[in-house]
Amino acid sequence: MSDETLFEALRREPDAEAPNLHAVDAADRLLLDTVDELGVDRTAPIAVIGDRYGALTLGAAALGFTDVRVHQDAVTGVRALELNAARVSMVGTYTHHGLGAELLDGVGTVLMQLPRGLAELTEIAEHIAAHALRNVVVLAGGRDKHMTPAMNDILGRSFETVTAGRGRQKARVLTATGAVASEMTYPVDKRIDDLGLTVVAHGAVFAGAGLDIGTRFLLGFVPKMAPRATNAVDLGCGSGILATELARTRPGLQVIATDRSAAAIASAAATAEANGTTISVVADDAMSTFESRSVDLIVCNPPFHEGAAVHTGGAGKLFEAAGRVLRPGGQLWTVFNTHLNYRRALADAVGPTDPMGRNTKFTVTRSVRPSE
Repeated sequence: MSDETLFEALRREPDAEAPNLHAVDAADRLLLDTVDELGVDRTAPIAVIGDRYGALTLGAAALGFTDVRVHQDAVTGVRALELNAARVSMVGTYTHHGLGAELLDGVGTVLMQLPRGLAELTEIAEHIAAHALRNVVVLAGGRDKHMTPAMNDILGRSFETVTAGRGRQKARVLTATGAVASEMTYPVDKRIDDLGLTVVAHGAVFAGAGLDIGTRFLLGFVPKMAPRATNAVDLGCGSGILATELARTRPGLQVIATDRSAAAIASAAATAEANGTTISVVADDAMSTFESRSVDLIVCNPPFHEGAAVHTGGAGKLFEAAGRVLRPGGQLWTVFNTHLNYRRALADAVGPTDPMGRNTKFTVTRSVRPSE
């Protein structure tokens, strides 16, 4: 199968599909062409990190690599790769791994889509330097508009040499060599003194180990949330602050933290443990594996961005999921930037929605699924 035949078959599912949205970008193509030109031993293990929809993973397998190891933080990326592998009859040509020794032991070549966040890049680079071969070659690609000199600096802390290749179709590859292992920066922890709360976060988690102001505002409403609830879900949990607060202040409540990010799930579990409480964690795409009408209370600080762009589609997906998963009479408590005015979307997806609080920037609402 030629590269173009392979690429044309790939889809973004389960992410949104549209004529102007593509499962392959110029950075994917440039990375694969670059590794092909290196003449790397195709029987040696190669690691792929940050593959969004499978182009890098399946492209590497199509080039003849026989030991392709993959790490994807987002469960949606994992699912997209599975679906695309089935479409092109390449199931079984790669293996999934967490970020660490299992992924990188014995690896001499890494293909990576550069993450937007510098903290995430730091954690990835440190793991590569710690676990891959000393002479590992890291090929890190991205679109020019998303790349910054700070990325070179981050890679330069874990590798002796970082060079930028020539651009092509507004994409570029950074090549890092000479691994320099150091003490791991992540996960980090931070004490929020006024709340008596310790937050633990891996590099890919939104807001890191800090407490974003929207979540802080929503925390003040925890005592009022569905007092008769027996179970609760922190939807899009991030570092698990809301889940941990629910668990430690309402001991009889069964609390589940869920997020599509593996880093978020690991962070939420660690945050709960650091505060002496226990929660369940589930890596999932908008509660897709949850039973309908199974939850009494859902709390959510929904995203209003996709990467660097303002985008509210993700919030709508979470609201629809909450409407399906809540029991009749169940409650969804949401915090959002007031100018986004989600009340209509919440009412349509869940049920009657009332404002419960507002400050200079945020609104907190309670949506109730109607009883039948």
